Amino acid sequence: MKKNFLNGLELLDFSAVNPAAELWLASIANVRIHGETHQRPVDLFKDEQPHLRGLNPMPYDIGRVQSQRASKQFRVALDTNHYSVPAEFASQRVTLKAYPDRVCIYHQDKLIARHVRSYDRRQDIEDPDHPKALLAQRHNAREQRLLVQFLGLSRHAQAYLEGIEQRRVNPRHHLRKIVALSESYGADAVDRAIQDGIAFAAYSCEYVANILEMRARETPAVSALHLTRRQDLLEIEITAADLSLYEGHGHAH
Repeated sequence: MKKNFLNGLELLDFSAVNPAAELWLASIANVRIHGETHQRPVDLFKDEQPHLRGLNPMPYDIGRVQSQRASKQFRVALDTNHYSVPAEFASQRVTLKAYPDRVCIYHQDKLIARHVRSYDRRQDIEDPDHPKALLAQRHNAREQRLLVQFLGLSRHAQAYLEGIEQRRVNPRHHLRKIVALSESYGADAVDRAIQDGIAFAAYSCEYVANILEMRARETPAVSALHLTRRQDLLEIEITAADLSLYEGHGHAH
């Protein structure tokens, strides 16, 4: 095997070893005349086969076992490579079994992950399903944060939310827009708009936006230019008064 099969053999992947060995046996090793028996192994095998015992139905487990704690990024390390486990097992102690072709990861005797083993260096191998629990958890946290922000806008927000949920396909979209409007127009204005929305059974972020914009037009804010002009006039008046006072002192002298 070493001198005639493996010596000088170049294979790109470990999985190619067995097919290459079978081809070598069928085309070279088993059909040539053996140096000791002076017969072909393929012919002798016919005589030996009836005397062979069957293979063990429970094959020997050749997996290399090691215990380690999964990282906070829900990864385990093997030969400079990192393999993912489901996100809920981050920072948990797991058992890794490395086979020539695969990597199996267990938590309390339960198989939680299985990967094709990589013989490259410093690779990150992730199962696309493994981050799903973490993403769902983060999504739920964002949903809760948005809900708290919306309910804090008005004591009528809960009733308005129920109206949106009954009438709108995507309630979260409307809540997010209304919270954003509160940052521009203020919570008091949004509170008043929500109360009007309940009174007129108008449950949408578009209604809230329209009524806020309409009321903002009714009471325009003082512009920065107007404030600047008033300040300039005030300074001119003060300067004129000072000048008059100075001239008065001059005449007295």
